Amino acid sequence: MSPQGPREGDEVAVIAAGRRHSVACRDDGTVIACGNGRAGECDVRSWSDVVAVAAGNVHPARNTGRSHTVGLRADGSVLAAGWDRDGQTDVSAWSEVTAVAAGWRTTLGLRADGTVAATGRDAEGQCDVDAWREVVAISCGDWHSVAVCGDGTAVAAGNNRRGQCEIGRWRKLVGIAAGYLHTVGLRDDGTVIATGENESGECDVAAWRSVSAVASGSRHTIALREDGTVCAAGDNRHGQCEVRAWTGVAAIAAGATHSLGLLADGTVVAAGDNADGQCEVDTWRLRRNRAQPRPPGPSALRHRRSGPLAQ
Repeated sequence: MSPQGPREGDEVAVIAAGRRHSVACRDDGTVIACGNGRAGECDVRSWSDVVAVAAGNVHPARNTGRSHTVGLRADGSVLAAGWDRDGQTDVSAWSEVTAVAAGWRTTLGLRADGTVAATGRDAEGQCDVDAWREVVAISCGDWHSVAVCGDGTAVAAGNNRRGQCEIGRWRKLVGIAAGYLHTVGLRDDGTVIATGENESGECDVAAWRSVSAVASGSRHTIALREDGTVCAAGDNRHGQCEVRAWTGVAAIAAGATHSLGLLADGTVVAAGDNADGQCEVDTWRLRRNRAQPRPPGPSALRHRRSGPLAQ
């Protein structure tokens, strides 16, 4: 097994949104962040050779403002910065990782052999992933962890108080995203399925079509369509679902109460809560040193089973 990171053709998350911060990796391997950095979650300027990022969330009922950030290097190693109360940044020994995901006090790493590493809070069982095999996509919620396997099925671990882990019957998946108390799955035909808490309408996704990527915030869900537009459902009290005007979008990310979109030209747009400056991404340019091709098209995403995806 090669010790390298993501292989050519793998989909990696180059933008990520947390509770009160946003982070992105540029095409030269450097990383940029904005928002609340009180726990050091925005201390990423010294990072290099990074190809993917993940941003930890903060439990909605805990208004601490502390979070963490994870970066995946091209050689398959992982680094992290920020809040480490439960060991969620203890990733320095990880290797052969191809994708990363971060939740509330939890970090996941997808290895090249299809197994998953986990560190951080495990009080609800969200780190019980040792038995997972042939995994191609991972995501962290606040209290649960989910994954897509190579055969299109899904697995889950952790708290199931709202049915957010009831995904064992899902089939033909190519992507997955975990929110606070809900889970969203992307099927290979571009349709979307969801389960769990739906108090704010975050699971009202059955009518969506031609979707190529999904992302979950605490109480909202966003989706990237094949034509580069974005749709959203759920809590919109901070304007996090005001994404209909976005066009030319190549990737998306959802934080607790804000949403991010990476445009095909390497710029980034944001909507939602900006109380800590987490939406101040107007000056970001993720292509600095060379032309970067647009991420794989929707048809490639829907039919590829071999490469890992991270939300």
